[in-house]
Amino acid sequence: MSTDGQPHILAIGGGSFVPDDRYGLAPSPLMRYALDLTGQDRPRVCFLTTAVGDGADYIARFYDGFSRLDAEVSHLALFPMPNVADVRAHLLGQDLIYVSGGSVANLLALWRLHGLDEVMREAWREGVVLSGQSAGALCWHVGGNTDSFGPELRPLDDGLAFLPYSCGVHYDSDPQRRTLLHASVGQGVLPAGYAADESVALHYVGTEFVQAVSYRPQAGAYRVEPDGAGSAKEFRIEPRLLTTP
Repeated sequence: MSTDGQPHILAIGGGSFVPDDRYGLAPSPLMRYALDLTGQDRPRVCFLTTAVGDGADYIARFYDGFSRLDAEVSHLALFPMPNVADVRAHLLGQDLIYVSGGSVANLLALWRLHGLDEVMREAWREGVVLSGQSAGALCWHVGGNTDSFGPELRPLDDGLAFLPYSCGVHYDSDPQRRTLLHASVGQGVLPAGYAADESVALHYVGTEFVQAVSYRPQAGAYRVEPDGAGSAKEFRIEPRLLTTP
């Protein structure tokens, strides 16, 4: 748990891990920032790959990636059944929970079926740092855009809503993202919110956005608000640049 006792969420637009030709995946500075939020020398980290169906290859890759950090790592799988005897106790015993990308719609359905929506809320309130990329960033918000239903993006408005905002991810790498988020916010389908380019993370303390961080100088974060004419206006937020290893 975070040593300051505050509820932290780090919502990552993309780039939690970076390809490593020799070793597979390497944690980016965003993951090191997430671990630093715990304030622990060797934090307990649990990752969830619900959004990709808990595939064995995904789980193996994340263990490989997390193995390069000084952390005590575990995972929670829901397929074919939970892999831990007491899901609530396991999650509440962590310092950091990380959620992978994939299908946010499927993730939300399964979490609610297994009661993880309430467990995650409890963990957040108790000071467990919540983090994740793409679907794992969007899920904490009211909603955003998703490819859960096909390659043409659709709005999703039934997120966990720990954070009372919309969320945009992969904002500079998928041309559908900005246009649809502006339309969704402008038409009232989604509330005003924040968006993140690749390699950018949005840091919230409680429900307050406090800063964006990145390891790529040209990347940005954005505040997106209705413009009163059926679309949205966007304000760039300059991320704090993190040091690369």
